[in-house]
Formats: sequence, structure tokens, C-alpha cells
Amino acid sequence: QVQLVESGGGTVQPGDSLRLACGASGRPFSHDTFAWFRQAPGKEREFVARVGSSGDTFYADSVKGRFTISRDITLNTVYLQMNALKPEDTALYTCASKKYAYLTKYDNWGQGTQVTVSS
Repeated sequence: QVQLVESGGGTVQPGDSLRLACGASGRPFSHDTFAWFRQAPGKEREFVARVGSSGDTFYADSVKGRFTISRDITLNTVYLQMNALKPEDTALYTCASKKYAYLTKYDNWGQGTQVTVSS
């Protein structure tokens, strides 16, 4: 059974940094594409960043230059380094994966980790 477990969330001040981690288990994930999504209260879930099996990355414009997604294949773990955090980054951050890049939907989802940016 595939399981994704996020960690690393918390409450920080504007300008601070956080690193989120997503641990995957249940099968090999070397071919998977992983992504981070976030959902703020009263808003729809939005894409944040993704990393492909070869390490290729893509970011939402709102986080480009501040967030970095990476993966450690040996640990089956994906990271989201978040720098220069803003109050508008406050959201529940969720990790997702899909087995192959050509698939249109992410079919594995974690429970999420809360990030709150407040002074």
C-alpha cells in the first residue's frame, strides 16, 4: 500500500525558512513524479512545485525563486525548501505522486502538513 507522509510544517515569521519532507513507502518510486500542492482556508488547492524522475523541476510563479523542490531517490523522500516565506504562503501543504510522468492525475496523496506564516 502506497503511503506518503509529510513533515516539517510549523509556524514561522515572514522572511523565515522551512523545509518540508515527504516520505514515500509501499513500492519503488524511482519513476514517480512528485509534487507539492497547498490549500489555504477558503481557497482551492493549488499547485506549488513538481520534480520528475530525472530531477527536472517546475514551479508555480508565486513561489519561483523562493522555493526549491528536490528528491532523494535512495530515501524515497521529496523535499520542499521554502525561503523568504510570506503570510500568503500560509496553507496546508500536501505531497502527491504519480507513477509515470505521462499520467494526468496524481493518484497518491499525503495528509498534509500545516505551514503558518505570521508576525
